[in-house]
Amino acid sequence: MSRSKYIEEVEAEYMKKDVVPFNVGDTIRVKTRVIEGEKERLQAFEGTVIAKRGTGLSETFAIYRSAYGSKMERVFLLHSPRISNIEVIRPGKVRRAKLSYLRGRSGKSAKVRELYVAGAGTPAETHTAE
Repeated sequence: MSRSKYIEEVEAEYMKKDVVPFNVGDTIRVKTRVIEGEKERLQAFEGTVIAKRGTGLSETFAIYRSAYGSKMERVFLLHSPRISNIEVIRPGKVRRAKLSYLRGRSGKSAKVRELYVAGAGTPAETHTAE
């Protein structure tokens, strides 16, 4: 066995088994555990995934968000025990692996097109008032 095989075996026991698949361009909500003194609570961070990098235990992803006039970017470790869950809110349709160009934009130019999944209905069907 090579050295990388040993590393993979050790990393395998720390990796999460139930990771939600998501891609760059998706809008996701990450709930992290925040410990304040004796209390522990969940804090949500919602935004667009602008980058994914790494493999195995050191895999990271960056989320970008603009809210209340300020822009925030946060990098998370995918297999961190601090991350409670990840949910995909809106899948995005992009043609790039990194969306760093979103950092300087605001308004309509900062939007990512939504990826429509076959069989899920068109947006007009799902958002009509009855």
